Amino acid sequence: MRFSRRRPLFVAVVLCAAAVFVARPTAAESDGGASGGPGEAGPSAQVTRLFEEAAVATQRYEAGRRAAESQKAKAERLERLLVRERKQIAVLNADLGRIARAQYRQGGGVPYTAQMLLAEDPEQLMRGQRAVWQADLAVNNAVDKSRRAEARLAADEAKAATAWQTLERRNTELAEIKQAIQEKLEEAQWTLQGQADEAAAAGACRGAVRLDQPTGGRTRSWVAPVETYELSAGYGSGGERWARRHTGQDFAVPIGTPVRAVGAGRVVKVSCGGAFGIEIVVQHADGYYTQYAHLAAVTVDQGERVAAGQWIGQAGTTGNSTGPHLHFEVRVTPELGSGVDPVPWLRRHGVEL
Repeated sequence: MRFSRRRPLFVAVVLCAAAVFVARPTAAESDGGASGGPGEAGPSAQVTRLFEEAAVATQRYEAGRRAAESQKAKAERLERLLVRERKQIAVLNADLGRIARAQYRQGGGVPYTAQMLLAEDPEQLMRGQRAVWQADLAVNNAVDKSRRAEARLAADEAKAATAWQTLERRNTELAEIKQAIQEKLEEAQWTLQGQADEAAAAGACRGAVRLDQPTGGRTRSWVAPVETYELSAGYGSGGERWARRHTGQDFAVPIGTPVRAVGAGRVVKVSCGGAFGIEIVVQHADGYYTQYAHLAAVTVDQGERVAAGQWIGQAGTTGNSTGPHLHFEVRVTPELGSGVDPVPWLRRHGVEL
């Protein structure tokens, strides 16, 4: 797959977690009901719920990883300080040995009183002895101080190392939780896709899956059709998958990713089957139409009015599709063949991809 321009895309769970606002099933979904029949909404609701759990697990894991790195760095820094302090003590001990040797050479084993009696200049001897005593005291004090510092550093280093090891164990547990959620998410995604494939093969949509819409965040008049993505096949590109040039812009996203109406409008088409699989077409006030294709589920009905940023479906890989993505088109009419390049069209509406 060729990529014309990239946005950050996390594989599977991580990308889905970056969606930030994820839907929770309504009361109708919790009972397994939807307009398309009993039990239909289950996988859709499960995918969105697991997106939310994946987001939380990812955030906790990343926070724990950062904390562990910080604690590890602290323990290593304290260990370096401890080594330096021990070297300083060794130097001070050497100084003490030097002073002791000097005293021995100057006085030998003769008592200090005898040294004064035998000295030609007792006052000078006293001054020398006083200087030696002061140096001895200073070095002793420095050694004591250094040893107290060593004890504190050793205790701090042990605490930091223990905290780091605890965080590492916790991160291992979080990684296992995250992996378990990812496995459940992947299973739910393919269950959702399996239902979508059945609907597309039958050419009969199951009806809108009603999920709670994200709260807040709808302050812009125009938005990108998905929040986090990679751009894949662009408008006008060639390929074996298309009889003619590519008629839209593809957004590589995982199955179940919420698809948003790029602007306010009215749903003029919801259909299943054919090259586009499950698709939605929205008419906007400026006369243009936008199409959202290869979906796994729809969350709106034909004739319904939608707002900019409103979730209208979930991405999938139905129809003529080689992998999960959203095929997005901008058209002059509702029908295929009247498309314009979506990227500059969105840019004119203030949306940079």
